[in-house]
Amino acid sequence: MVFNFDNSKKVFLKKKDKSSIKGIDEPISRLCEEINKKKEYFTTSSCSGRVVLIKDDVKKKPGLFLFRTHDEINLKEIKQALDELIKDKVKGVVLFKQEPCLIVVSCKDKDSQWKLFSKARNNGWKKSGILSVDKKMLVELMSTENISFPIYENGKVLVDDDFLKIVVEKANENLRKGWEKIERLKGMI
Repeated sequence: MVFNFDNSKKVFLKKKDKSSIKGIDEPISRLCEEINKKKEYFTTSSCSGRVVLIKDDVKKKPGLFLFRTHDEINLKEIKQALDELIKDKVKGVVLFKQEPCLIVVSCKDKDSQWKLFSKARNNGWKKSGILSVDKKMLVELMSTENISFPIYENGKVLVDDDFLKIVVEKANENLRKGWEKIERLKGMI
């Protein structure tokens, strides 16, 4: 079966959002809109960057995310989330993750794919890559700012408040850097 880009774009953009947050997070929504306005592109997935407390599990399943936000965080809310883990007697290892912004785009042809990939790579989206060069012509644009470490295990918080204060500052700084990259790329589309 031959891949019809224009029909696929029309069908995909009309589909109901199946993400767990049921929509595009605000800081990246305007970039998605700009990309989707172009005849040679459409977005298939996006995230403006986020902070999560997540069970250290290889399989995605319900209940994996114990805390999630696409906004800046503060020490109080992280401590409250950790207190909930203790109260709920969560078993196993829980990771703190601040993840970078990313967007997956289907491109009409190899030229438009390479053009978007190059713009992104040359403007701070250093972990970008071409995912497929047949049919969908997918490119994944990903920034570099991230933090990941075990924060909790079997009822015990593994780090102290001084460390958490630094992590909160750094995570927020990383989110802001990602949002700046989103705005820059939006201006280049």
